[in-house]
Amino acid sequence: MAQRNYIYDKARQASQLFGYQEWDAPFIETIDLYAAKSGEELVKEQAFVFPDRGGDMITLRPELTPSLARMICQKQGELAFPLRWWSFGPFWRYERPQRGRSREFFQWNVDMLGVNSPEADAELITVAASFLKLVGLTPESATIFVNNRRLMDAQFDALGIPTEKRMDVSNSVDRRNKMDPAKWDAYVLETGLAQSQLDGLKQILGDYELWRKSDELVRLFKALEALGVKDYVKFDPNIMRGLLYYTGTVFEAFDVSGSVRRAILGGGRYDNLLRDVGGDPLSGVGFAMGDVVLGIILQEKGLIPHFVPAPASVLVTIFDESLWMNSYALAAELRRSGLNVVAYPEPAKLQKQFKYCDRMGISIAIVIGPDEAANGKVTVKDLKKGAQETLPSAEIEKVLRRILGAA
Repeated sequence: MAQRNYIYDKARQASQLFGYQEWDAPFIETIDLYAAKSGEELVKEQAFVFPDRGGDMITLRPELTPSLARMICQKQGELAFPLRWWSFGPFWRYERPQRGRSREFFQWNVDMLGVNSPEADAELITVAASFLKLVGLTPESATIFVNNRRLMDAQFDALGIPTEKRMDVSNSVDRRNKMDPAKWDAYVLETGLAQSQLDGLKQILGDYELWRKSDELVRLFKALEALGVKDYVKFDPNIMRGLLYYTGTVFEAFDVSGSVRRAILGGGRYDNLLRDVGGDPLSGVGFAMGDVVLGIILQEKGLIPHFVPAPASVLVTIFDESLWMNSYALAAELRRSGLNVVAYPEPAKLQKQFKYCDRMGISIAIVIGPDEAANGKVTVKDLKKGAQETLPSAEIEKVLRRILGAA
């Protein structure tokens, strides 16, 4: 939970830096919403689908973009565009649990709707790059690879690949780096391509200057340079993104210096999504990032901060049955002053209470014994330094802030 909250805090920080508003959607949706645009694999193989009591087929949400489209469609006349929204919440996919994959995960989603330009695409990529920087991933350790579906469609046109085969070909390109080259060749030929088309496809996938033929990508890279994140971004014709709704720029971020081969995040431009759920045409661009892969990468690189189990740094002890009200009253006073304070819930030996502090990562213990209570004083124990001082109760807040500020 602490690690997830850390990722959430950085996602929120990156989102708000660019003026995005937080929102969320229902956890349960009808499967028809996803069947329209998410792709056959996601709907038939990865979604948790079951009938409700009325017989309708519903699913635990496997992704967010179709829900976004429906919600925008319902309120399209009330919203101010361009719309910038972000969300962080739970999702479910029926996948084999393994390193980097979990059937339940949390996902950060960022979308801009109402603008159709490479500069808008660049802003989303910059949000992603800014997040990578916030969690300590440098351009040397993480790269955002970009491509463009319209550019690739033009190449498919030149190769004579029929429209009905392009999704299968795109999915095969997505799997290229995960397969043996000979097996991948055979896999692509099974989609119905001729050997000459396969040879042409491999030539295209090896052309890392191909982006210069796309006006959209030329403008994109100029915008990324102006935004100061070009070092994080490279063109890669092998990035396709299998979801049906992508129509222009697509991108994925990877750890390029560690052992994790799964994408950290991915997204792209979608120009027809609202039309498919009954809304007026509206362009959008967005990306999503799960917490599982990122968490593994941050742990591997030592970039996860040390989390203490307790969110408080101060514990007020209970000396004995006769003094618990004194301790509780002091704890309440300190909380009213804005300090996070734990009060031990029952009288116990002080050594037991100090041991609890140690196990919970609490650095300061406050003791009100008979002598302290009689003289209006408290004893503050700095458990990290092994030091203590007895002082008037009126000075306790100032002393605690001094100790905590120096920690």
